[in-house]
Amino acid sequence: MIRPNIILFITDQQRHDTIGSLGFPVMQTPNLDRFVREGVTFDHCYCTAPSCVPSRASFFNMTYPHATRVYHNGCPWQHSWVEHFQAAGYHTVNIGKMHTVPLDAPCGFDQRLVVENKDRPLRLEHAHGGFYDEWDKYLNNSGVRKPSRQTYRTENPQWGTALGAFEWPLEEKYHPDVFVGTMAKWFIEQRKSAQPLFLQIGFPGPHPPYDPPARLLDLYRQAEFSIPEKIEEEQSAQPPPHAALRREFINNNHDAVRWHERPAREQLLRLRRHYAANVTLIDEQIGEILALLQQNGYLDDSIVIFTSDHGDALGDHGHIQKWTMYDIITRVPTIVWAPGRIAQGRRVSELIQQMDLAPMLFELAGVEPPPSGPAISALPLAMGDGKGREVVFAEHSADNILREVKLVTMVRTESWKLVHYLDQPWGELYDLQNDPGEVRNLWSVPKHKHRKSELLDILREWRIRETL
Repeated sequence: MIRPNIILFITDQQRHDTIGSLGFPVMQTPNLDRFVREGVTFDHCYCTAPSCVPSRASFFNMTYPHATRVYHNGCPWQHSWVEHFQAAGYHTVNIGKMHTVPLDAPCGFDQRLVVENKDRPLRLEHAHGGFYDEWDKYLNNSGVRKPSRQTYRTENPQWGTALGAFEWPLEEKYHPDVFVGTMAKWFIEQRKSAQPLFLQIGFPGPHPPYDPPARLLDLYRQAEFSIPEKIEEEQSAQPPPHAALRREFINNNHDAVRWHERPAREQLLRLRRHYAANVTLIDEQIGEILALLQQNGYLDDSIVIFTSDHGDALGDHGHIQKWTMYDIITRVPTIVWAPGRIAQGRRVSELIQQMDLAPMLFELAGVEPPPSGPAISALPLAMGDGKGREVVFAEHSADNILREVKLVTMVRTESWKLVHYLDQPWGELYDLQNDPGEVRNLWSVPKHKHRKSELLDILREWRIRETL
């Protein structure tokens, strides 16, 4: 049996509202727009955790964080369903970011060319201390010093006000997203194997530092984005860990971001323009990779998936980065492109969990899957049949940034969302029909007590059922 090639693009920290043809015309994303035209878009795909490592471990194991025991960044995980494609005869290759722990765990790949976070302490997650990835080696061998949270803090006069948004200070070829794209193109040109290819390409962006090259910033110099205003009333109803999370980014230097309690409109506009330019840079790399795949015959029979591990607040709700359960964090862009296998130009509005992409991929490739656990194949929805999920979930525990929680859990239906904090009397409750921006926290509003109880019941029953 001839199996299709599989190309899996995963970005880091990309919001769902960053693809032009999905209703966000300010975004310049011609290659992702092509995926939308020629593939199936899942408009309401939800990750299972609002940070990188637990989200990815969950996706690549088709289960929730409480089953993987990967509740936050830094938790170890090193196995995935990629191993089953490897066993089925696929040549499995990762180029870029996977965020396994340890960072160089095989995870089912025959070969890994690892590129991790743009900016990270070198002590991260390695038995021998510092971990040097392919990008570190490239910069060092080129005699170039790596931009980092320290160089931006000590050498960029805008550090105190930039909110983590800077112009890339080196030649464009040294940018991590360009470097990952260049490695992927080099690999495609050099590869001679007759095996079907499973290629995972993990871009480090648009995760901060928000650092696009100047030429792409020029595309957005006059771009207008919706900027949140008058958030004081909203913040007063947020649970206490939210204020602590904001303080963490105000007082410290995570990923070169120095947050402000009340950023000015121009600061937020500048931030979003930098972020958008980062997305366009990645879109360019995807286009060049696709062109080379086409040129070398890989797209004659291929399944291409594009998604991200979670989003970024960018000032929404008064926050930066992730760790909260708002839709702008947990709802991820997701497109499946497989001409001749699934329909073109379909948009699916039903709820799915990101893990539901995996059993669909096994079905499309004709590979025997492992037990899928709670994952439900999204293929019927992609084919215009079947039903979506009635409820989606996400989980996270305390880490070195999200400090003042034990365990936070999200339960979301089509119309309502509840966020539960273990051992605490407070929480979050949103009426998504009347408040899609999740601005009015109804947790303590008496007339919604029944709805809160109903969602807590769903959450409790789900966790009990998951123990069976």
